[in-house]
Amino acid sequence: MDQIFKKLALVGDIWVLWILLGASIVSLGVVFERWWKFRKSQIDFPKFLKDLNRKLDADDLAGARQLARSIRAVEAHITLAGLNHTSRGKESVEETMTAQLVYERSQLEKNLIILGTLGNNAPFIGLFGTVLGIIKAFNDLAVTGSSGVSVVMAGISSALIATAFGILVAIPAVMANNYFQTRLRRVSSNTQTLIHTLQSYLKKHAAAESHREAEAALS
Repeated sequence: MDQIFKKLALVGDIWVLWILLGASIVSLGVVFERWWKFRKSQIDFPKFLKDLNRKLDADDLAGARQLARSIRAVEAHITLAGLNHTSRGKESVEETMTAQLVYERSQLEKNLIILGTLGNNAPFIGLFGTVLGIIKAFNDLAVTGSSGVSVVMAGISSALIATAFGILVAIPAVMANNYFQTRLRRVSSNTQTLIHTLQSYLKKHAAAESHREAEAALS
């Protein structure tokens, strides 16, 4: 068993560098794919909310639905789902919008686990490569009989490339993951605002209906 591990270790850090190279390509691919996905879901939320409130204040549900259909953003999809259930009451609207949010989040979160995993583990993979590189360097020194500080330092500096590469892979993955997670939190926050907006509209609409019925009963 020891001989097997020794043979694997003496291969050195080259295969670890190939793994890190593959990981960096995958990471960049995920970053680009998620960036494109989030870019398609961009929305000027203050303007959308203002336009939606204007439609609701005018009791123009058809116009509000048309507004939500005209925008491809996640917030618009969630709003449309809620608007399609206004006839069933505010509890139904909240449940529908929350369910739609869960679905939309699952679509936006797709592949983000890859960025999180690479961000957390790439430095350790690089460190592992460095250890293997140092083992191989010392073994080469022993086999060739070379000595001297410069020879040892040359081997160690080559081995440290793996650690540097691992950190290089991890930094953009962590930055991109943090950025996308922030965008997800913003979508959730916007959705809560939209849920309260529709509930407020339905509450006001129900109060107006009750008032009209009371006036009709009195007359």
